[in-house]
Order: sequence, then structure tokens, then C-alpha cells
Amino acid sequence: MNETDQQLRLLVGLVVVLALLVETIAVGIAAATRLPTSASDVAMLVMLTFMVFVSSSTKARIRIRSTTHSISWNETAIIIGVAIAPTPWVIVCTGLGVALGSLKLPAIKMAFGIGKNVLVAGTAGLVLAVLDWSWPPAELTGLVVPLAVAYLAAALVDDLLAIPVIALASRTRVSRQFRSNLDLRLTGFAVRFAVALATLVIIHADTRLLLALPPLVISLHLAYSHRIQTRTEQQAWQRLARTTDALNSVDLDQVLTTAVTQAAELFSADEVEIELHDGPRSVRGSSTTISYDGPPAGDRPTVDGSVIPIPLEGHDRTLDIGILRLRFRGPVRLSEREQYTLRTFASALCTAVRNAQAYAELARVAADHAHAATHDALTGLANRRHLLDQGSAQLEGRHADGVTALALIDLNHFKEINDTLGHAAGDRVLVQVAARLRDAAHHDDLVARLGGDEFAVLLRGLPAPAVAAHRTETLLAALREPFDLDGMRISVEASGGIAVAPTSGGMAELLRRADVAMYQAKRNGQRTASYTPTRDTADLGRLTLGGDLPRAVADHEFAVHFQPIVDLATGEVVGAEALTRWHHPTNGTVDPSRFLEAVERSGLLPAFAETVLDQALVALMSWREAGFDLPVAVNVSPRSLLDARFPGSVLARLRAHDLPPDRLMLELTENLTLSQLDVVDRVLGRLRDAGVRLALDDFGTGYSSLSLLSRIPVHEIKIDRSFVNDMETSAEATAVIRSTLDLGRSLDLTVVAEGVESEPQRRALWELGCLAGQGHLFARPMPAGRFLAALRRGAGGRPGTLAPPLHDAGAVIRLAPGRRQNGRNRPDRLPHFPA
Repeated sequence: MNETDQQLRLLVGLVVVLALLVETIAVGIAAATRLPTSASDVAMLVMLTFMVFVSSSTKARIRIRSTTHSISWNETAIIIGVAIAPTPWVIVCTGLGVALGSLKLPAIKMAFGIGKNVLVAGTAGLVLAVLDWSWPPAELTGLVVPLAVAYLAAALVDDLLAIPVIALASRTRVSRQFRSNLDLRLTGFAVRFAVALATLVIIHADTRLLLALPPLVISLHLAYSHRIQTRTEQQAWQRLARTTDALNSVDLDQVLTTAVTQAAELFSADEVEIELHDGPRSVRGSSTTISYDGPPAGDRPTVDGSVIPIPLEGHDRTLDIGILRLRFRGPVRLSEREQYTLRTFASALCTAVRNAQAYAELARVAADHAHAATHDALTGLANRRHLLDQGSAQLEGRHADGVTALALIDLNHFKEINDTLGHAAGDRVLVQVAARLRDAAHHDDLVARLGGDEFAVLLRGLPAPAVAAHRTETLLAALREPFDLDGMRISVEASGGIAVAPTSGGMAELLRRADVAMYQAKRNGQRTASYTPTRDTADLGRLTLGGDLPRAVADHEFAVHFQPIVDLATGEVVGAEALTRWHHPTNGTVDPSRFLEAVERSGLLPAFAETVLDQALVALMSWREAGFDLPVAVNVSPRSLLDARFPGSVLARLRAHDLPPDRLMLELTENLTLSQLDVVDRVLGRLRDAGVRLALDDFGTGYSSLSLLSRIPVHEIKIDRSFVNDMETSAEATAVIRSTLDLGRSLDLTVVAEGVESEPQRRALWELGCLAGQGHLFARPMPAGRFLAALRRGAGGRPGTLAPPLHDAGAVIRLAPGRRQNGRNRPDRLPHFPA
């Protein structure tokens, strides 16, 4: 038994005890004053008991929760009784009549009914006694006031006793129960008082007129009952309309909460449960609160008793999304109107749940699309669009104060991972890179992937611009540890460009400046570089030059200069490398590093390559005619090797100039990747088969040197100038040169050293076994005419030479052991530069 049931039983017990006390006093008073001895007295008792019995049996019933409450005419019978008979007799007859009329009710209801009406009768009789009431009155006008006061007291006691009991039994507030149907109760009190007053007037005038009273009472009772029923149904439909309107929400939680609380009120249920199949999910509660929300079997219902279930299905009953259960503490049978209301409510709830679920799904899809539109699908980081939006909001001052900067991070040589291990492995590395950058970034920073292997970090709320460099170093440090890929440890290097938010230009300008700084870091071999206007000027100039390329190709503004390749031992010129210069009409001579990339992107590469090759071959013919039969090396863009027409174009120009193919050397850079080799194999094979010689330029600076050397049929490899510059101070650079020379001897390849700037470098290279070199020690790049004049002039009166020999004629030379092992690379012979 819970606390509410205990309070209810205590209240009923108190009423019964008081009633027994009043009944005992009434019997005592009756015994002491006047006992019913005559036949008329007995008839009076029978009539009073019968009148109370009839009034108790004539009820208008209302169900609240699992309890049915009745509105009877007891006050009318009691007022008539205390007006014409002694109060003790009326009290006894009231208890007996109510008991006879309540035989079919539960014991507690019967006891409360008897007790309440006994106390009502006692109160009415006491009021009339205080008012010195006597029957029959001297004048009819004296009936109204005393009876009205007595009836008012009786009605007040009736409500004061009944309403708290009803409130406890139905688990509602006393104040709310008192206000419920107050107008109907007041109307009922007035009608019943009028009936009691009319009855007493009739009895006073002529008792025979009582024959007309029963039909009148019955008619009034039926009218009052109909009024109560109509009011109840009207309120039920109004509550149904308000409830269905309240269900019109797109929030599923709000729909379920509203449905539970409103259904408990609408159907006067002790507990309501909604169970959804999709989830699954169960929500339970009363008219005031939600007691459970979770899995269907997660908690027991708090109400034990009868359960009325109804499926949640649409009007066509083709879709069942769940079930609605009304729980009552006692047995309940819904009326026909309540059953129809329940079906209507269940259908409306089904529609509301489906609408909320559909809206939730649409919101989820919209959120997914919004997330996908602003985030990278592979790494989950913000994408370029989201970075620009967030950065623009930051720069416009809609967020926290402080310095805003952007770090642009690009992975170095990442394409080699894709080419060697496949794109799936590359994607996994990118995911790990993204995770490390996200972990290393400050919680206010935004990490984004711009595409490919390029990332950006928006640095927000910096206390000072200098902090941006420190934050960027922290980000790059997170990438130093090798990445684990199926047991392999792969190192990834990165370059970072840093730019502080500009005063104008917005996020687009900030991104451009960070891009400028990042490429500056790459060109200088630095880990990071900060944006400076001077560096930006060069980049902007490069962009301007790109627009002048079509005119430059059409007007033959590109000129080819030649740098000699020299035998390190003798100083004899054994070849030349063609280097392109752009004689810009306003900017003067432009270095290739500033325009070659733009040429490759412009679509003018075939025309540019033909121009350079034609000028190189024309120079070669002029040297041959002057008696200097030298090969010429021309750099080839990797994109040219993707053009199947390129070999035919090269061979056609050799034939046009009547030159043997072995006089042309095509230099390839390590920008060629393994994924491209399958495409260029046919192009290079055709050129080699035709006699054109191939060289691998800048050997040792990339990851794919040995892979390329094993696939491409080259004749020559060129040591990058960075190793030559560092060989005097770096043991590692010397080791790279030595291993490259050993590799060239083992593969019978010519090895040429680039960037020879001093005699110590020349001598050290020759002693390591390098036969040929080029650099400023011998000559800077020069036009073809000056090159020919230098050949004719020679060095020390020896035409065809540009430097004195390392050793005098007839001198004894002690060769390094490695050089004596391979006679094919004697210093007096260059096997791949035929005379």
C-alpha cells in the first residue's frame, strides 16, 4: 500500500468514526426524548428510509481514473427529512437508506457513503435546531431562509468530505478537483434545494399533491444527468482537439512527452505508456511527469491493474509503428465515446510520430549533407570551403579577439608513396597525418585539408604574431615520428608557410600569402617560412609573366644559352647543356625557374619545346661546321614524355638539320614518378632505339633515383650541384658522390658533376673518379655565338678547351684503387661523348 492509499483510508476511517459518533448520539437522543411508537411514526421512519434509499440509487456517474464517482440526490431527501421529522430519526434512517442503496459498492465506498451522509444529516439538523425550526411552520414564508441555511451547510459538508477523498483516489490536486465542474455542482445544489423546498410546500398544503413529485424529480434527474454527460463529452472533445494540436511538433521527444501527459489527462488514466518499434523505445508517465524513457524492457510500470492497449496505426491500418497503453489501478471499461476518442488519439499520435521521425531523418540527412559540404570525406577535417567561411568570420570580428594567422602545410614527395605503395596506402597515411595535426593543434584552431597532400591550420586568438611560427613548428614536429603502415615505418616530411591576417583582402588573401610562404619554404629547403612582401613580389611577377607566354612564344622571345661540359682532367669541352632564357621586353632576362612551371601549365609546352630544340640543333650545326663536333643536352619536361607525338617531333627535327641522333642528349628530371613510367616507357624506348641519348638530371635529390635508374635506359647521370657545393665540408655529400660514381662505373654510365665552382672541387671530383663536370669554374651559360668563340679561343692556346689540364704531359698519376679497377673509365677517354 502506497502513501496515497494510506491517506485515503485514514480519511475514510476518520469520516466513519465521526459518523458512528453522531449516529450513537442520535440514537441516544431519540431514546431519551421520543421513540417511534405509533403506526404513523413507523410509517414516517419507513418513508424517510425509502426516500434516502431512492435518492442514493438515483445517481449521475462520472469516472475519474479507475474510480467511478456518483452525484446523488441525498441532500434533498435529508433536508426534507430534518424539516418534517426529528433529527435523530433522520440520522438513523439516512445511515440505513444509504446502506441499502450501496450494497453493490466496495466496502470502503459503502462505509464512506454512509459516514458522509450521516454527517450531512447531522449538520443540517443541527443548523435547523439552532434556528429554532419547527414543523409545520406558522407561515410558508418562514420556510425559505432556515432551509436555505441548512441546505447550504449540508452541501458544504458534503463537498468538504467528498472532494478530498475523490482527489486522493484519483491522484489529483484538491483545489483542481474543487474547481472541476463547479458550475454544474452549483446548479445541481440549486435544483435539489428547489425540489426540497417545493416538496415541503406541497406537504404543507396537501399531502395528495406528492403524487406529482416523483415524475418531476425523475425529469429533473434525467435532465441533470444529461447535462453532466453532455458537459463531460464536450470537455473530452475539447481536450482531444487541444491534445492533437499539441502533437503537431517536429520534435519526437516533445511529441511523446505531450502524448503521455495529455493522454493521462484525456482518458483519466493513472499511467500512459507509448512503445515504439523503431528504436525501440518506451516512454511512460502520468499527467504531470515522465517517469521512464528508454528501452521497452528497461523498467517496470509503476501502476498495476487493468491495461487498455491500442496499436499506433494510420487510418488505413497499413503501418504499425508501436502501441499505446492506458494503465489503471483498478478495473475500467471505456465507454463507446471513450473508445472512439482513444482510436482517434492513437491515429493522431501515429501521424505525429511519423512526421517527427521523417523530420528527424530529413534533419539528419541535411546535417550530413551540411557536414559533407564543409568537411573532407577522407580525413573528416574541415575542407577549403569551411576554412574560408570560418576564416572570413574570424577576420570580420565575429569571434574571439587576438591575432589570426594561417599555417599552410604541404607534404614533400608524398606522390612517391602513392606511386610505390598505391593510393589506398597513401590515403591511410593522409588519415594518420590528419589525426596528428588535429591532436597537435590548439583547441581553438581549425585544421583543414585543402586537397591532395595539402593541409591548413587556422590559428585563432594568438597573443602575438610570433606565436604563429611556434605553433606551426609544433604541428610539423607532430609529423616527424614515422608512420606505421602494415608493419612498415614510413617517414613523411612537410613544409609549412605562415601568414598573419592582412588588413585587407580577407581570407582569400590570407590563404594566398600562406601559399606564397609555403612554396618559398620548399624552394629554400626550409621546414617553415613566414610571408614577407619581398618574396610575394617575385611570385606576383611570375603570375604576370604567365600572361605574357603566348606572345613570347609567337615572337620568339625565348633564347637558348649553352653551358659547356668539360673533361675534368684535360679541361677539354666534351659537350654542352642547353639552358633557356626569356628576353622579356620590359623585365629583361628572365630565369627559367620563374617561367618553366607556367609554361607547363599553359598548354604552350609543345611549341616551347620545339623552339628550344630547334635553337639547340642550329647551334650544334654551327659548331660542327666550325670543326667542333659536340653533343648537346636539352632538358625535357616530364609532360612532354606523356605526349606520344614527342619522339616523332624530335626525330623530325634531327633529320631536318641532318644531325645524327647520338649528338642529342635529353635530360630527364626526377619529377618522373613510377606511376608515369608505364606511360613514358614507349616514348623513351622509341627515342633510345633511334639513337637519342638519355641522361638523368639532379641525381640523388629525390626518393625515386634508383627506381628510375632501374627502369629508364639512360646513358648518363648528373650529380646535383648541392652535393658538389657541400663536398668540402660534408662527409655525407662526399659519400653520395662516391656511391654515385661507383654506381655509374658498375652500370657503364657517364657521370657528370654539376655546379663545379672551384679548382679544389674539380680536383677532388677527378680524384674520386668523376670524368666530366660543368659549372662557373669553366664558364657561365652563354649564347651559341659566344660559346663558339670561346671554343676557338680555348685556354692557353688550346682550341676546344676552357681550363688548363690538372697534370702536365708525361706526369705520373697515382690513381685511386677504385678507378684502377675499371679500365673503361680511364681519365683519357669519355666513352659516351664520341669524337
